[in-house]
This record gives sequence, C-alpha cells and structure tokens, in this order.
Amino acid sequence: MLSTTFGAAVYGVNAALITVEVSVIKGIGLNVVGLPDVAVKESLQRIDAALKNGGYEQSRYKTIINLAPADIRKEGSSYDLPIALCLIACSGKVEFERNFSDYVILGELSLDGKLRPIKGVLPIAIEARANKLKGFILPKENASEASIVNNLEVIGVETLQEAVDFLAGTIDIKPTVTDTRDIFYHTITEYEADFSHVQGQENIKRALEIAAAGGHNAIMIGPPGAGKTMLAKRLPSILPPMTLIEALETTKIHSVAGKLGTSATLIARRPFRNPHHTISDAALVGGGSFPQPGEISLAHNGVLFLDELPEFKRTVLEVMRQPLEERKVVISRTRLAVEFPSSFMLIASMNPCPCGYYNHPDRECTCPPGTVEKYLNKISGPLLDRIDLHVEVTPVSFDQISSNRKSETSAEIRERVVKARERQIERFKDFEEIHSNAMMPAEMVKHVCEIGDPGRTLLKKAMERLGLSARAYDRILKVSRTIADLAASEEIRIEHLAEAIQYRSLDRENWAG
Repeated sequence: MLSTTFGAAVYGVNAALITVEVSVIKGIGLNVVGLPDVAVKESLQRIDAALKNGGYEQSRYKTIINLAPADIRKEGSSYDLPIALCLIACSGKVEFERNFSDYVILGELSLDGKLRPIKGVLPIAIEARANKLKGFILPKENASEASIVNNLEVIGVETLQEAVDFLAGTIDIKPTVTDTRDIFYHTITEYEADFSHVQGQENIKRALEIAAAGGHNAIMIGPPGAGKTMLAKRLPSILPPMTLIEALETTKIHSVAGKLGTSATLIARRPFRNPHHTISDAALVGGGSFPQPGEISLAHNGVLFLDELPEFKRTVLEVMRQPLEERKVVISRTRLAVEFPSSFMLIASMNPCPCGYYNHPDRECTCPPGTVEKYLNKISGPLLDRIDLHVEVTPVSFDQISSNRKSETSAEIRERVVKARERQIERFKDFEEIHSNAMMPAEMVKHVCEIGDPGRTLLKKAMERLGLSARAYDRILKVSRTIADLAASEEIRIEHLAEAIQYRSLDRENWAG
C-alpha cells in the first residue's frame, strides 16, 4: 500500500515542496530514504511512540519512507506529522475522507502525540500557495504566522489525533484567518521609544535625521553615559514606514531563524538588532552546516546597532564589508549556496579612547600617549569608508536634562524624512537597485551631487585645513545631497555642504592627537 502527501524544506529564505511517500510491502524493517539528516532518522522513534500512545499500531511488514527529491538534504523534525499520517493511511484502519495530498503537512511530534511548533512557516505557506495546494496543516502555535498568506486554508492542530480526525472528516476545524493589511497599517508606526523622550542632544538628533533620510550609515563617538545607545534605539521610529512587501521580506527571515514567537504574525515595524561585541562572524553574517540567517539579515529593512565598535573582533567587522556594499550575503556550502538579504542601516557607537574621556569638556583623559590612536585603529579604513556620518556626542548638561522644553516627536521628524525619501525615489526611479542617496555608486555621485565652483572651493579648503582624507569626498557629497533633500532644495547650497563637512570627524588628520 502507498500513501503520499507533501512536506517542505527551507533553503535560505525560500521553501521547496518535499513529497513524503510511505510504502508497505512484503518483508521486515523500516527505512527512511531521500537524504535525511540525523533528526529525520531519529523521528522514527518519536513517531512510533506517538502512534502507539494514540492507539495506532505500526504495520509489521516492511515500510519504506521516501522524501523526494532524493538529492536534496532534509533536516529537522518537521516531517514527523506527515510521515505519521502516511503510516496511519497505509494501515487501512482509518479512512481519510479529505484528500491529504491536497495539503502541505508539517509538525514535530512529542511522544504523547502533541505537536510542537516549527521554524520557517511563512516561506512554506507562500510556496504552498504558489503550487496551488488547498491548505496547510501544522501546529496550532504556528497557524497565525501561516495565515499571513491569503487564499490558503490554514488548519492549526494541537495533536496527531486532531489531524487524523480532521482528515477523516469526523471533525471540522475552522481555518485560521488573519487580516494582514489591518495588522500592517495599525502597527507600522507604533514604537515604544520616541525622540520626544530625549532632552537636549539636538545636534545628534539632526545627524540621525539626516542618516534616516538618506539611508546613511553612521557612527557616534562620545564618552560613557552621553546617550549614544538611547539615541540609536530611537532611530527606527523616524525611518519611513515599511511597505507591505518589506514587511513580508523581514517576516520571512525571522520565520526561518525561528525568531517570531508562537503568537506572532507580520513584522510591520523596522527591526532593531543590537548584538553583543562577543558575537562570532558566523552569528553576525549567517552560517552553519545548514545555513541560517545572521544578525545582519535579521536587521534587513531596519537598523543594525554595534555598540562599542572597537571591542568587536577585527575578523567579525571585516566580514560585514561586502554585505554593506551588496546588501545581501551569499553563504556557500559543498552541496548548496543560499542567499540572505541584508539591506540595513549600520549605526555604531564608540568611546573616543579606552578610558572614554578623550575630548571630554569636564574630565581628563587618563590614557597614555599613543593609546587613543591605537584604539581608533581597531576599526579598519575600509569599514570606516562605508560609514557616511561621524557624529561627536557630548554629555547633556543639567540645565538640558531638567528643562521642561518639549522635544520634537518621532512622528514630526519622520514626516520630514519621508518627504526627503520621496524625492530620492523619484530621482532614482529608473534604477531598480537604488532607492536612497546612500546607495549611489561613485560614478553617479558626480552627476547627482553637482556643487558648482563656490562649493568646490569650500570643499577644497575644508579638505586641506581639516586634513580630510580622499575617501571623505564622495561621502560628503552624498550627505550634502540628503541635507538638500530635507530642505526641499533642488541644488546643493553652500550651507548644505558646510553641514555635511562637519560629519567627518574620524577622517581629520591628528583627530586623536
């Protein structure tokens, strides 16, 4: 006897349907074929216990379980449920009224027949709909996530018995339905942290507004307690709201990584990731024997915040260079190569020296001569080359902290940012891969960021007097273009250029003494 249904495997952020076939023939033994990993092979013990505890005896004949296509490696415990249902169908003791080959079926079984949640549900649901399957039978805890995909019957079950009863037609389970657009439009601008809670630091707020408006990477340099982390956490609240497509992209990545939680549906707010400085390079960019997304992909369409940047290992920071340019990361293994999107804004912070008080207005730096320069040299030139704004953060005075002056809300700042981004989208409408000023390649900068003779004179003097490096040239032009967009100006004026020049602190000669 033969029974067939569908499971699925996730590769990168996409899924592929897997045909689960169970055949009972004359002979003795139980075999799983189709390139299963250890977790799939171990599933036979779980399935056997779940079937016996549910009152279903396995066949005494030879049973062959095939997972096709056979040349793709299958991993994880999500094939427990489809294999168990196929074994029950082959036993002939239960008549399935519903054709379970019309469904994708996935779920991990516990020994008593209960179902545990699985990872990667959203891309699997998208693939099921693309293949015109009727529905998706899965653990109830994952049903909300799968229901993001419309035109797909999402059946959440809690036990193996419940799945059997549904397919046998003895019970009806109401499909889980989610109004994705309603969730999306009601949560895209909801953030707990708001710039209205920040007293003082107007120059830093301005720099972050520019970074948000142009999609620029930024680094904040200042002493401990100056508010660098607090300001960085509020940056997502002033970024343009995500589009529905961006929200689906982000949710897929978090689904594959198993970061959504059991009751989560659509991620409608821009992510903010803040990894510790002890992170490994594989955890940052992604990897593993079966590749999983790293922090840079989890920050896709949002912000990656690296606090105390010089404390990160050099090798960890260097692996970010290519993803920062290409906005994706490709992880290659012997049998496959997977691609994870990683279009994020990098926001970093650092102390100016090991003790933290170099250039402090009130406290003396206690670092020995040469220590400051050595500390800054932990960050390579190529990485700094990819950071457009260098912002010096100074401590907030008592008068500013105790002031009752009302600060601008994130919504007010975001309104200006959105208008600036709209100008950039119109400017780059003929270039599919360019959506903001920060994405401009070097050859485009000269045409888009024309500054005229007075601007060139100012920039030349600034580079000579401040000792700015050559790599600062394009960055200044890009940032000045963003400042002009915020001012709704078609031309880059002198004041826009002058403001952009001040955001290149770390490029100045002898900045560290």
